[in-house]
Amino acid sequence: MRVFRGLPNAASRAPCALTIGNFDGVHRGHQTLLAHLRDAADRLGLDAAVMTFEPHPREFFAQRTGGAVQAPARIASLRDKLQSLAAQDVDRVIVEHFNAQFASLAPDEFIEKILVQGLHVKWLMVGEDFCFGAKRAGSVDHLVAAGRHYGFEVELLPAVTHDEVRISSSAVRTALAAGDFNRTAQLLGHAYTISGHVVHGQKLGRDLGFPTLNLRIGHRNPALTGIFVVQVHGLEAQPLPAVASLGVRPTVDDSGRVLLEAHVLDYAGDCYGKVVKVEFLKKLRDEEKYDDLPTLTAAIMRDVENARTYFRQTGMMAVSATDRI
Repeated sequence: MRVFRGLPNAASRAPCALTIGNFDGVHRGHQTLLAHLRDAADRLGLDAAVMTFEPHPREFFAQRTGGAVQAPARIASLRDKLQSLAAQDVDRVIVEHFNAQFASLAPDEFIEKILVQGLHVKWLMVGEDFCFGAKRAGSVDHLVAAGRHYGFEVELLPAVTHDEVRISSSAVRTALAAGDFNRTAQLLGHAYTISGHVVHGQKLGRDLGFPTLNLRIGHRNPALTGIFVVQVHGLEAQPLPAVASLGVRPTVDDSGRVLLEAHVLDYAGDCYGKVVKVEFLKKLRDEEKYDDLPTLTAAIMRDVENARTYFRQTGMMAVSATDRI
Protein backbone atom coordinates (compact mmCIF):
# COMPACT_ATOMS: atom_id res chain seq x y z
CA MET A 1 0.00 0.00 0.00
CA ARG A 2 1.36 3.43 -0.96
CA VAL A 3 0.79 6.33 1.40
CA PHE A 4 0.80 9.92 0.14
CA ARG A 5 0.99 12.97 2.38
CA GLY A 6 -1.23 15.24 0.34
CA LEU A 7 -2.10 14.77 -3.31
CA PRO A 8 0.17 12.46 -5.34
CA ASN A 9 2.56 14.07 -7.80
CA ALA A 10 1.66 14.04 -11.48
CA ALA A 11 3.52 10.79 -12.15
CA SER A 12 1.52 8.95 -9.46
CA ARG A 13 -1.95 10.18 -10.41
CA ALA A 14 -3.27 6.99 -11.97
CA PRO A 15 -7.07 6.74 -12.30
CA CYS A 16 -8.62 5.30 -9.16
CA ALA A 17 -11.71 4.13 -7.37
CA LEU A 18 -11.98 6.28 -4.25
CA THR A 19 -13.69 6.64 -0.94
CA ILE A 20 -13.34 9.55 1.48
CA GLY A 21 -13.61 9.71 5.25
CA ASN A 22 -11.89 9.96 8.61
CA PHE A 23 -11.90 6.18 9.10
CA ASP A 24 -11.23 6.46 12.82
CA GLY A 25 -11.11 2.88 14.04
CA VAL A 26 -11.85 1.30 10.61
CA HIS A 27 -14.91 -0.38 12.10
CA ARG A 28 -17.21 -2.91 10.41
CA GLY A 29 -19.13 -0.17 8.62
CA HIS A 30 -15.87 1.10 7.16
CA GLN A 31 -14.88 -2.44 6.29
CA THR A 32 -18.11 -2.92 4.31
CA LEU A 33 -17.42 0.27 2.39
CA LEU A 34 -13.83 -0.76 1.71
CA ALA A 35 -14.97 -4.17 0.44
CA HIS A 36 -17.23 -2.39 -2.10
CA LEU A 37 -14.28 -0.18 -3.03
CA ARG A 38 -12.03 -3.19 -3.62
CA ASP A 39 -14.68 -4.93 -5.74
CA ALA A 40 -15.24 -1.82 -7.88
CA ALA A 41 -11.51 -1.25 -8.34
CA ASP A 42 -11.02 -4.85 -9.48
CA ARG A 43 -14.02 -4.71 -11.80
CA LEU A 44 -12.88 -1.46 -13.41
CA GLY A 45 -9.14 -2.18 -13.43
CA LEU A 46 -8.37 0.73 -11.07
CA ASP A 47 -6.38 1.27 -7.90
CA ALA A 48 -8.45 1.24 -4.71
CA ALA A 49 -7.73 4.58 -3.01
CA VAL A 50 -8.76 6.15 0.29
CA MET A 51 -8.60 9.83 1.19
CA THR A 52 -8.43 10.51 4.90
CA PHE A 53 -7.50 13.51 7.01
CA GLU A 54 -4.97 14.48 9.66
CA PRO A 55 -5.89 16.02 11.97
CA HIS A 56 -9.54 15.04 12.19
CA PRO A 57 -11.50 18.01 10.77
CA ARG A 58 -13.33 18.50 14.06
CA GLU A 59 -9.98 18.66 15.88
CA PHE A 60 -8.98 21.47 13.52
CA PHE A 61 -12.21 23.39 14.09
CA ALA A 62 -12.01 22.82 17.85
CA GLN A 63 -8.63 24.55 17.87
CA ARG A 64 -9.85 27.34 15.60
CA THR A 65 -12.94 28.04 17.72
CA GLY A 66 -11.29 27.72 21.13
CA GLY A 67 -13.39 24.69 22.00
CA ALA A 68 -16.75 25.93 20.73
CA VAL A 69 -16.63 22.89 18.44
CA GLN A 70 -15.87 19.74 20.40
CA ALA A 71 -13.09 17.52 19.07
CA PRO A 72 -13.94 13.81 19.04
CA ALA A 73 -11.96 11.37 21.11
CA ARG A 74 -9.50 9.47 18.94
CA ILE A 75 -9.98 5.73 18.55
CA ALA A 76 -6.81 5.07 16.58
CA SER A 77 -3.50 6.69 15.79
CA LEU A 78 -2.60 7.37 12.18
CA ARG A 79 -0.24 4.40 12.37
CA ASP A 80 -3.01 2.03 13.42
CA LYS A 81 -5.43 3.52 10.90
CA LEU A 82 -2.98 2.90 8.06
CA GLN A 83 -2.37 -0.66 9.22
CA SER A 84 -6.11 -1.31 9.26
CA LEU A 85 -6.54 0.13 5.78
CA ALA A 86 -3.70 -2.03 4.49
CA ALA A 87 -5.44 -5.06 5.97
CA GLN A 88 -8.49 -4.20 3.83
CA ASP A 89 -6.39 -4.46 0.65
CA VAL A 90 -6.31 -0.75 -0.14
CA ASP A 91 -3.76 0.23 -2.79
CA ARG A 92 -3.31 3.93 -2.01
CA VAL A 93 -4.03 6.19 0.95
CA ILE A 94 -3.97 9.96 0.61
CA VAL A 95 -3.49 11.57 4.02
CA GLU A 96 -4.68 15.11 3.43
CA HIS A 97 -3.46 17.72 5.89
CA PHE A 98 -6.66 19.35 7.08
CA ASN A 99 -5.83 23.03 7.46
CA ALA A 100 -7.42 26.43 6.83
CA GLN A 101 -6.68 26.31 3.11
CA PHE A 102 -8.23 22.87 2.65
CA ALA A 103 -11.22 23.77 4.86
CA SER A 104 -11.94 26.83 2.72
CA LEU A 105 -12.32 24.91 -0.55
CA ALA A 106 -15.75 25.45 -2.06
CA PRO A 107 -17.53 22.24 -3.11
CA ASP A 108 -16.86 22.86 -6.82
CA GLU A 109 -13.16 23.54 -6.08
CA PHE A 110 -12.93 20.32 -4.08
CA ILE A 111 -14.41 18.32 -6.92
CA GLU A 112 -12.32 19.87 -9.68
CA LYS A 113 -8.96 20.35 -7.89
CA ILE A 114 -8.97 17.32 -5.59
CA LEU A 115 -11.13 14.62 -7.14
CA VAL A 116 -10.72 15.28 -10.86
CA GLN A 117 -7.31 16.92 -11.30
CA GLY A 118 -5.57 15.66 -8.18
CA LEU A 119 -6.76 12.07 -8.01
CA HIS A 120 -8.28 11.23 -11.44
CA VAL A 121 -11.31 9.63 -9.79
CA LYS A 122 -13.37 7.31 -11.98
CA TRP A 123 -15.55 5.73 -9.27
CA LEU A 124 -16.49 7.13 -5.87
CA MET A 125 -18.36 5.69 -2.91
CA VAL A 126 -19.48 7.72 0.11
CA GLY A 127 -22.07 7.38 2.85
CA GLU A 128 -25.59 8.68 2.42
CA ASP A 129 -24.93 11.59 4.79
CA PHE A 130 -21.61 12.64 3.23
CA CYS A 131 -20.95 16.41 3.10
CA PHE A 132 -17.86 18.22 1.83
CA GLY A 133 -16.39 21.60 1.05
CA ALA A 134 -16.40 24.86 3.00
CA LYS A 135 -19.15 24.94 5.62
CA ARG A 136 -20.09 21.39 4.53
CA ALA A 137 -22.02 22.96 1.67
CA GLY A 138 -21.44 20.09 -0.76
CA SER A 139 -24.02 17.28 -0.73
CA VAL A 140 -24.32 13.83 -2.25
CA ASP A 141 -26.58 15.28 -4.95
CA HIS A 142 -23.80 17.74 -5.76
CA LEU A 143 -21.36 14.85 -6.19
CA VAL A 144 -23.73 12.87 -8.41
CA ALA A 145 -24.24 15.85 -10.70
CA ALA A 146 -20.48 16.46 -10.84
CA GLY A 147 -19.90 12.81 -11.66
CA ARG A 148 -22.15 13.08 -14.69
CA HIS A 149 -20.27 16.21 -15.80
CA TYR A 150 -16.71 14.95 -15.25
CA GLY A 151 -17.25 11.28 -16.02
CA PHE A 152 -16.98 9.50 -12.69
CA GLU A 153 -19.50 7.15 -11.13
CA VAL A 154 -20.90 7.82 -7.65
CA GLU A 155 -22.34 5.10 -5.42
CA LEU A 156 -23.83 5.51 -1.95
CA LEU A 157 -23.42 3.12 0.95
CA PRO A 158 -26.43 2.81 3.28
CA ALA A 159 -25.78 2.71 7.00
CA VAL A 160 -24.34 -0.59 8.26
CA THR A 161 -26.05 -1.85 11.42
CA HIS A 162 -25.48 -4.41 14.17
CA ASP A 163 -28.47 -5.46 16.29
CA GLU A 164 -30.44 -2.70 14.53
CA VAL A 165 -27.93 -0.07 15.72
CA ARG A 166 -25.84 1.90 13.23
CA ILE A 167 -22.15 1.01 13.35
CA SER A 168 -20.18 4.23 13.61
CA SER A 169 -17.02 5.68 15.11
CA SER A 170 -19.23 7.41 17.67
CA ALA A 171 -20.62 4.04 18.76
CA VAL A 172 -17.09 2.67 19.11
CA ARG A 173 -16.08 5.70 21.22
CA THR A 174 -19.09 5.18 23.48
CA ALA A 175 -18.22 1.52 24.01
CA LEU A 176 -14.58 2.31 24.76
CA ALA A 177 -15.47 5.10 27.19
CA ALA A 178 -17.64 2.59 29.05
CA GLY A 179 -14.86 -0.01 29.10
CA ASP A 180 -17.12 -2.40 27.16
CA PHE A 181 -14.54 -4.29 25.13
CA ASN A 182 -16.98 -7.00 24.03
CA ARG A 183 -19.20 -4.37 22.43
CA THR A 184 -16.12 -2.65 20.97
CA ALA A 185 -15.01 -5.92 19.36
CA GLN A 186 -18.48 -6.43 17.88
CA LEU A 187 -18.31 -3.00 16.25
CA LEU A 188 -14.70 -3.27 15.08
CA GLY A 189 -14.77 -6.92 14.09
CA HIS A 190 -11.72 -7.56 16.26
CA ALA A 191 -10.29 -6.77 19.69
CA TYR A 192 -9.30 -3.19 20.42
CA THR A 193 -5.54 -2.61 20.27
CA ILE A 194 -3.00 0.21 20.24
CA SER A 195 0.39 -0.31 18.60
CA GLY A 196 3.65 1.58 18.51
CA HIS A 197 7.38 1.62 19.16
CA VAL A 198 8.52 1.11 22.73
CA VAL A 199 10.26 4.30 23.85
CA HIS A 200 12.34 5.27 26.86
CA GLY A 201 10.45 6.82 29.76
CA GLN A 202 11.37 8.28 33.13
CA LYS A 203 12.17 4.79 34.52
CA LEU A 204 9.87 5.56 37.46
CA GLY A 205 8.05 2.25 37.11
CA ARG A 206 11.33 0.39 37.35
CA ASP A 207 12.27 2.37 40.46
CA LEU A 208 8.92 1.39 42.01
CA GLY A 209 9.45 -2.28 41.17
CA PHE A 210 7.10 -2.38 38.18
CA PRO A 211 9.04 -1.71 34.96
CA THR A 212 6.89 -0.68 32.03
CA LEU A 213 7.12 -0.50 28.28
CA ASN A 214 6.01 2.90 27.07
CA LEU A 215 4.14 3.90 23.91
CA ARG A 216 3.61 7.54 23.01
CA ILE A 217 0.07 8.60 22.17
CA GLY A 218 0.19 11.34 19.56
CA HIS A 219 -3.13 12.94 20.51
CA ARG A 220 -4.39 14.36 23.81
CA ASN A 221 -7.89 12.95 23.65
CA PRO A 222 -7.83 9.13 23.47
CA ALA A 223 -11.15 7.30 23.39
CA LEU A 224 -10.38 5.58 26.71
CA THR A 225 -8.29 6.26 29.77
CA GLY A 226 -7.63 4.36 32.98
CA ILE A 227 -6.01 1.17 34.23
CA PHE A 228 -6.56 -2.01 32.23
CA VAL A 229 -5.85 -5.71 32.01
CA VAL A 230 -4.12 -6.19 28.65
CA GLN A 231 -1.96 -8.57 26.72
CA VAL A 232 1.07 -7.47 24.74
CA HIS A 233 1.79 -8.82 21.27
CA GLY A 234 5.17 -8.63 19.59
CA LEU A 235 7.63 -9.48 22.36
CA GLU A 236 7.43 -13.24 22.00
CA ALA A 237 5.61 -15.74 19.79
CA GLN A 238 2.54 -15.60 22.05
CA PRO A 239 0.96 -12.53 23.65
CA LEU A 240 2.09 -11.84 27.19
CA PRO A 241 -0.16 -10.95 30.15
CA ALA A 242 0.14 -7.39 31.42
CA VAL A 243 -1.52 -4.51 33.22
CA ALA A 244 -1.51 -1.07 31.59
CA SER A 245 -2.14 2.57 32.30
CA LEU A 246 -3.40 4.89 29.58
CA GLY A 247 -3.58 8.54 30.49
CA VAL A 248 -1.67 11.57 31.74
CA ARG A 249 -0.15 10.03 34.92
CA PRO A 250 -1.38 12.85 37.22
CA THR A 251 0.65 11.72 40.26
CA VAL A 252 4.04 12.09 38.56
CA ASP A 253 3.54 14.32 35.51
CA ASP A 254 1.72 17.63 35.05
CA SER A 255 2.53 18.11 31.34
CA GLY A 256 -0.76 16.69 30.08
CA ARG A 257 1.13 14.32 27.77
CA VAL A 258 -0.74 11.07 27.16
CA LEU A 259 1.23 7.84 27.55
CA LEU A 260 0.43 4.15 27.38
CA GLU A 261 2.49 2.19 29.94
CA ALA A 262 2.26 -1.59 30.19
CA HIS A 263 3.83 -3.72 32.92
CA VAL A 264 4.29 -7.22 31.51
CA LEU A 265 3.91 -9.70 34.34
CA ASP A 266 7.25 -11.26 35.36
CA TYR A 267 8.99 -10.25 32.14
CA ALA A 268 12.51 -8.86 32.04
CA GLY A 269 13.35 -8.80 28.33
CA ASP A 270 14.63 -5.76 26.45
CA CYS A 271 11.70 -4.02 24.77
CA TYR A 272 13.16 -0.70 23.59
CA GLY A 273 12.68 0.03 19.91
CA LYS A 274 10.39 -2.94 19.32
CA VAL A 275 6.97 -2.52 17.76
CA VAL A 276 4.32 -3.97 20.03
CA LYS A 277 0.54 -4.15 20.04
CA VAL A 278 -1.38 -3.77 23.30
CA GLU A 279 -4.74 -5.57 23.35
CA PHE A 280 -7.27 -4.32 25.90
CA LEU A 281 -9.21 -6.96 27.84
CA LYS A 282 -10.80 -5.38 30.90
CA LYS A 283 -10.93 -2.00 32.62
CA LEU A 284 -9.88 -2.14 36.27
CA ARG A 285 -10.42 1.47 37.32
CA ASP A 286 -10.11 5.12 36.37
CA GLU A 287 -6.84 6.98 36.52
CA GLU A 288 -6.26 8.67 39.90
CA LYS A 289 -3.91 11.22 41.42
CA TYR A 290 -2.24 10.04 44.63
CA ASP A 291 -0.68 12.08 47.42
CA ASP A 292 2.69 10.31 47.32
CA LEU A 293 4.68 7.53 45.68
CA PRO A 294 4.04 4.90 48.40
CA THR A 295 0.30 5.28 47.86
CA LEU A 296 0.80 5.03 44.09
CA THR A 297 2.95 1.91 44.56
CA ALA A 298 0.27 0.25 46.68
CA ALA A 299 -2.33 0.97 44.00
CA ILE A 300 -0.10 -0.54 41.32
CA MET A 301 0.38 -3.66 43.46
CA ARG A 302 -3.40 -4.05 43.67
CA ASP A 303 -3.73 -3.57 39.92
CA VAL A 304 -1.11 -6.25 39.24
CA GLU A 305 -2.82 -8.71 41.56
CA ASN A 306 -6.20 -7.99 39.96
CA ALA A 307 -4.68 -8.63 36.54
CA ARG A 308 -3.23 -11.95 37.72
CA THR A 309 -6.63 -12.91 39.09
CA TYR A 310 -8.26 -12.07 35.76
CA PHE A 311 -5.87 -14.31 33.83
CA ARG A 312 -6.32 -17.15 36.34
CA GLN A 313 -10.11 -16.95 36.22
CA THR A 314 -10.43 -16.64 32.45
CA GLY A 315 -7.84 -19.29 31.69
CA MET A 316 -6.75 -17.23 28.70
CA MET A 317 -3.10 -17.90 29.37
CA ALA A 318 -0.67 -18.56 32.17
CA VAL A 319 -0.34 -15.88 34.81
CA SER A 320 3.20 -14.81 33.97
CA ALA A 321 5.63 -14.60 31.10
CA THR A 322 7.83 -17.22 32.75
CA ASP A 323 5.05 -19.75 33.44
CA ARG A 324 3.74 -20.83 30.04
CA ILE A 325 3.20 -24.27 28.57
